[in-house]
Amino acid sequence: MSRTSRNRTTRLTFLPLLASLSVVGVWIMSTTLPEATLIAVVIVAIAATFTAERLAPYDPAWNINHGDRSSNIVHAFVNETSAAASLAALPLVARHATLADIWPGGWPFGFQVIAAVLVADFGITVAHRLSHKISWLWRLHAVHHSAPRFYGFNGLMKHPLHQAIELAAGVAPLVLVGLPPRVAAALALCVVIQLLLQHANVNYSVGPVGPWLALNRAHRFHHVSEAAKGDVNFGLFTTIWD
Repeated sequence: MSRTSRNRTTRLTFLPLLASLSVVGVWIMSTTLPEATLIAVVIVAIAATFTAERLAPYDPAWNINHGDRSSNIVHAFVNETSAAASLAALPLVARHATLADIWPGGWPFGFQVIAAVLVADFGITVAHRLSHKISWLWRLHAVHHSAPRFYGFNGLMKHPLHQAIELAAGVAPLVLVGLPPRVAAALALCVVIQLLLQHANVNYSVGPVGPWLALNRAHRFHHVSEAAKGDVNFGLFTTIWD
C-alpha cells in the first residue's frame, strides 16, 4: 500500500476505530469480566493513536519529541492511576453520598453509559470553562496548556488536582443519584478515549457528526497561545454545552 493510500485509509478509519474501542469497553463492563480488562482497551487505543499520528499527521512537526514526552508519560501514568483508584473507591462513596437512588438501572447498559456521558460532559465543561476564568484554577489547568505541541498524550497531561476537580464536577451529580460502579468504569474509559481523539495529531475525517462532537479539529483552537482566541471549545465529548 502506498503512503498516500495509508494516509487516506487512516483518515477514514481512525475515528470509527477508537469509537469501536469505546463500544468494546462498554460491552466488557456490561458483562462479568473484571474492570481491569479495560486496561488492555486503553493500551490498544493509545497504540492506535500513536500509529495513526505517524501515518496521517495533521502537523508532522508535532510528532517530534519536544522534550515533553517523558513528562507527558508520567502525567498519564499518575492521572490514570488516580482515576482507577477513584473508581475503586466509588462503591464506598456512592453508599454514603447517594441522596436519591433514582439512577435508571433498568435501562440497557449502553443507554446508561450514554446518559452518564452527557451528564458528565456538562459538569466537566463547566469546570473547564471556570478553569479559564478563575486564577487559582487556571494555575492548575495551565499544566495541560503548557505542552509545546498538540498530540495524543496532551489529553492525558493534567495536574492531578485539576483532574480530580474535573472528575468531581462530572461524576458527583451522577453519584448523588446512584451511579453504578460498572457504568462509572465504562464512563472513565470513554473519557480516556475521547481525550485521545480530541488531542490526536491525526488529520482524520469526522463526517457529518463534526459540528456536535468535541474532536481535535475544533479543539486545536482551544490550544492556541492567545488567551482571547483560546477561550472556546470547552466541551469534552460534545459541543452542545459550549
